[in-house]
Amino acid sequence: SKMAPVKVFGSAAFTNVAHVLVCLEEVGADYEVVNIDFLAKEHKKPEHLARNPFGEIPAFQDGDLVLFESRAIAKYILRKYRTGEVDMLRESNPEEAATADVWAEVEAHQYSKAVAPIVYECIVYPTAYGIPTNQKVVDESVEKLKEVLEIYEGRLSKHEYLAGSFISVADLNHFPFTFRFMETPYASVFDSFPSVKAWWEKLLLRPSVKKISADMQKRV
Repeated sequence: SKMAPVKVFGSAAFTNVAHVLVCLEEVGADYEVVNIDFLAKEHKKPEHLARNPFGEIPAFQDGDLVLFESRAIAKYILRKYRTGEVDMLRESNPEEAATADVWAEVEAHQYSKAVAPIVYECIVYPTAYGIPTNQKVVDESVEKLKEVLEIYEGRLSKHEYLAGSFISVADLNHFPFTFRFMETPYASVFDSFPSVKAWWEKLLLRPSVKKISADMQKRV
């Protein structure tokens, strides 16, 4: 009998939800997106708090299992639906898995910390909340991002992907915020880092990324 589709609570317009959806597309799993109405504060209602006690999105349901935190959900999906063709965690090879983990951590603690404030200040705050861009925050984050990209350039000039010759969870984790960043006036920052830009353009060609990119264009 066919398994019931997994459920993702949230909309692809949100980077953290898009992160989960791109992993589901990579593995070819059946899924259903259950929209959460932010304006109606649906994410703070008891029904959603039962799924994510922090009242954030996404939440994820697979049968009786309910998860939150997009990076953890991503790993669950890539682990559960792993095949010979789609093996993004490399858990059968401790060295490869560790390298993927290192660059996944770099994304969480270095890259996102530089990129996210630019996305929030240039796109999210002005469009969703009518809050003007804080240029000081943007300028500081752009400088920080350039320093991070310098390190990525060194890595990606020697390796096709962040963890080596194979695509991994580390690369996929960069997709949603980078996609949004490219909608800001600072997209050209990447032009100074040719190996990073080539890596990003290769990610954009993946069918999973093409599909979820299109869904991200449909605004909240």
